[in-house]
Amino acid sequence: MTEPTGRRERKKAQTRQSLADAALELFLERGYDQVGVKDVADHADVSVTTLFKHFSGKEALVFDQDDELEAELVAAVRDRAPGTSIPRALREHMLRKQTQLAVHATDPRFADFTRLVQETPALCDYAHRMWTRHEAALARAVAEAVGAPEDDVSCAALARFALEARSLVLRHAEPRRAAEEAFALLEHGWAAAHPGA
Repeated sequence: MTEPTGRRERKKAQTRQSLADAALELFLERGYDQVGVKDVADHADVSVTTLFKHFSGKEALVFDQDDELEAELVAAVRDRAPGTSIPRALREHMLRKQTQLAVHATDPRFADFTRLVQETPALCDYAHRMWTRHEAALARAVAEAVGAPEDDVSCAALARFALEARSLVLRHAEPRRAAEEAFALLEHGWAAAHPGA
C-alpha cells in the first residue's frame, strides 16, 4: 500500500530539518572545517546516502531554506499589489526580510550562525553564490510580469542589481535608508525602460 503523500512529505521535511540541525550543532561545536558529511549523517542517525538525497553538499547543510528564499523573491514580484512597481515590491520584500533578521538577531544561536558563516570563507562564498543563483528565477518572474521575452536584458539586469543590493543594505549602518536609496535608483532607471511596471 502506498504511503500518503502528506505523510511522506512530512517525513522528508523532518529528516531534512534533523540533518540541518545536526550539521549546525556540529559546525558550531567543532568548526565547519573539522566536520565531515559522515559526522553529520551519524549525528542525525541517517546514512550518508540519505544526507545526499536531501542536500547537494556540506555547504548546503548550513543554508537549508534556499528554495523558500527563491519562492519568496518570485512571489514578491508576482503577488505585488496593483500599482506597485517591481523595484518597490522587491525593496519592500527586502525590508521585511531585514526586519525578520533583526528579530532573529536576538537569538544567541543566530549570532553564532552568522559568525560561523562570516568566519568560514567556503560558507561566505557559498552564501553569495546561493543568493545570486536566484537571479534567473527572479528575471523570469520580472519578464513575465511585464510581458517581456524571457531573455530580456533589462529584466535580467533588474534581478541582478536587486539581488546585489542586498549585500549593500546588510552592510550599511542604516539598512532601511540604504534600501530606500538603492531601490530608488533602480526604480527611476526601471521606470524609464518600463513605464508603469
